[in-house]
Amino acid sequence: MFHTRNSSQHEAEFVLLDQLVEEDHLLRKIDQYIDFSFIIDKVKPYYSENKGRPSLDPLILFKMMFIGYLYGIRSERQLEKEIYYNMAYRWFLGLNINDPVPHHSTISWNRRTRFKDTTIFQDIFDEIVLQAINHDMVGGRVLFTDSTHLKANANKHKYTRKTIEQDTQNYINELEEAIQEDRVAHGKKPLKVKEEVKTEKDIRQSTTDPESGYLYRENKPEGFFYLDHRTTDMKYNIITDAHVTPGNVHDSVPYLERLDHQIAQFGFQVDAVALDSGYLTTLICKGLSDRGIFGVITHRRFHPTRGLFEKWKFQYDFEHDHYICPNGEKLLYTTTDRKGYRFYKSDPKKCTSCPFLENCTRSKNHQKVISKHVWEEYKEKDQQNRLSAAGKELYKKRKEKTERSFADSKQLHGLRYCRLRRIQNVSEQVLLTAACQNMKKIATHLAKLG
Repeated sequence: MFHTRNSSQHEAEFVLLDQLVEEDHLLRKIDQYIDFSFIIDKVKPYYSENKGRPSLDPLILFKMMFIGYLYGIRSERQLEKEIYYNMAYRWFLGLNINDPVPHHSTISWNRRTRFKDTTIFQDIFDEIVLQAINHDMVGGRVLFTDSTHLKANANKHKYTRKTIEQDTQNYINELEEAIQEDRVAHGKKPLKVKEEVKTEKDIRQSTTDPESGYLYRENKPEGFFYLDHRTTDMKYNIITDAHVTPGNVHDSVPYLERLDHQIAQFGFQVDAVALDSGYLTTLICKGLSDRGIFGVITHRRFHPTRGLFEKWKFQYDFEHDHYICPNGEKLLYTTTDRKGYRFYKSDPKKCTSCPFLENCTRSKNHQKVISKHVWEEYKEKDQQNRLSAAGKELYKKRKEKTERSFADSKQLHGLRYCRLRRIQNVSEQVLLTAACQNMKKIATHLAKLG
């Protein structure tokens, strides 16, 4: 029998807000298994004890932000509207059906004033990681690190040219010491100490967001970006570090410092790390060796000049410190330069009559020259690790860890683009997105255990 229902929008009805939220809702799990009480202690120093009007409850403020990052709501105006209509959001915040939703400007005001130049967002991220550690969801023994680009809120056509200084002094000091030792060991005079030379480079600086960096890499989009340098743990893929730099900073630059930060912050005893080719530098390889860490780093395939022998066809004799060419002749050590490269050269007289000359060198004096960095052994060690059975198995998991973590953050949490400008605001977005991803993993895992 045909029937239509009369409108009942204006009828009063008695309901419990708790009944309107599904039992298996994600926010129920997060509310049950994540302890947010630490937020009160973290933010209390930023509030006045007896001045001004009573503030919005900090728990409500941060839970509003968590909802935005959990569900990829990019606009704080839209977040206010979503909370107004969504009963699960209201339940999570502790708001009744008729309670007003805090104004969206409250979030931006606290960001611009109260929490400006503070470590509150890093502190919240670290506390969530500590909760994962307490639930035995982090091993801290095998770590995977990578970076991904986040499109800055800036027009790539609006920029100025600028020359900046690069801070490489710590690396230079350590390298110079190794160079002098290497020269003395080979019977060479130490190089004269040069005055401190500051490395400079020309960059494009955005007029819209001056703190972003112009990214120009092969197979990458071109424009102004930030980089999210992220580390995940092997056990449950919990994100243990999230660090933001401008897009023109090389992946390898902050790596060792961030690795040390995790070891100091969480007490990790790192046994192994897996990295992509962007981290294959002599400094990182040496740093991993100094820390007793098994490094697995992939490499980019090197394409030599067509028609010439690859470098691996020249075998290095560790005992006598020279190379042996495919024809069995020696390339002897000559010097170590200021950049840390040893040079090995052949005898031009013997090379002139060599049957492999055309495939060996095209120099006018018929002399073959091979360079080898003073820290090359550390890179070779990591390459051997990569080719080992354990290294191959470890590197396979990299795409399941950091790559998947990035995919989730971009696809589900709105981290494909920067919501705001300036590195501090981008860091907030990255840290809270990573914290929310960790909350989801902790809550869903513990819910399964019952």
